[in-house]
Amino acid sequence: MKTILAVVGGALALFLTIAMFGGAGWTHPPMAVKQTGFRGTGMDLIRTRAGNEALAEANRAPAPADPADAGGDKASAVYENVQVLGDLSAEQFNRLMVSITEWVAPQQGCTYCHSTENMASDELYQKRVARRMLQMTQTINSTWKENHVHEAGVTCYTCHRGNPVPANIWFDHPVQGAGRFIPRNNSQNIASPEVGNTSLPYDVYQAFYQHKETSEDAVRVNATTALPETKGKPIQDAEKTFAIMISMSQSLGVNCTFCHNTRSVAQWDTSTPNRVHAWYGIRMVRELNQDYMTPLTSTFPRNRLGVLGDAPKINCATCHNGANKPLNGANVIGPYPELSHPTISASLPTGEAKDPIPGTNTPTPKPTQP
Repeated sequence: MKTILAVVGGALALFLTIAMFGGAGWTHPPMAVKQTGFRGTGMDLIRTRAGNEALAEANRAPAPADPADAGGDKASAVYENVQVLGDLSAEQFNRLMVSITEWVAPQQGCTYCHSTENMASDELYQKRVARRMLQMTQTINSTWKENHVHEAGVTCYTCHRGNPVPANIWFDHPVQGAGRFIPRNNSQNIASPEVGNTSLPYDVYQAFYQHKETSEDAVRVNATTALPETKGKPIQDAEKTFAIMISMSQSLGVNCTFCHNTRSVAQWDTSTPNRVHAWYGIRMVRELNQDYMTPLTSTFPRNRLGVLGDAPKINCATCHNGANKPLNGANVIGPYPELSHPTISASLPTGEAKDPIPGTNTPTPKPTQP
């Protein structure tokens, strides 16, 4: 009996060995390793080659439109109600409008933002939102060029990818379990895709990405001294920090070592330059949400708002879409210099309609400074 078992065991071991080296699914796929930090520290980004190819393909920038003549009449002289791009020539203006249609609404076309009866009308909320989004894009490419987007810049396509609504937006979360007899769950213990389907706090975007006035040490939970000098932060804050770090890793398709030396996560002098870029990126997101997205709450219809009635907001994934550099780091702003600086700086219109909607007595609000 022992001899039979030994023979069967040996045959099974031989079969498994052959299957391991020659069978489909038993071999490791070709891997690609990229060093992101200091040599010898294990700061590497490891993906499959197929995964890298798929990610690169999903983040390919579209070809720019042919250049347009900068001479001739200005758009503001040719068309009515051009509040933001009036400094461009009419040809440049039309070129950009065609590009925006391809970037944002290729299926819907011009009528996604414009009324077919009166192209100059602000009747459709999409047009009023698009106007503010153009200003937001110009702000990103000018104010945040040095510290975050650099020479690559962003266009409408960076976030929209051919969709009227970007895939990666967020809304405020309602408090779960806050009834009279049910204790609050501290915004956690419910798996959320925003934090890697973990049970970590799922309201971290509200905590870290919503307001410019957020404390400078809101994310940091490590002590800055060898021995504690104050009471310190509770474990709940550490959980929120861990959650937002997971979210950022997902958004950029990287691991912790992309920014941190994991032997000493808190130290800046052993971190990579990517950590500095991320630091500024967090502050850029806060500014854009507070100055551009939240003020559009009254402009969006109810079906475009969250369950708490708040406007859609952005996070790191809105631009990055799983790549550490949006659109593989392509210079998308070079062919569209009109999106690299404000084209009209006198006043910044809000998302409210400037001209009355036909058939109503809606008054015309004056543009205000945000």
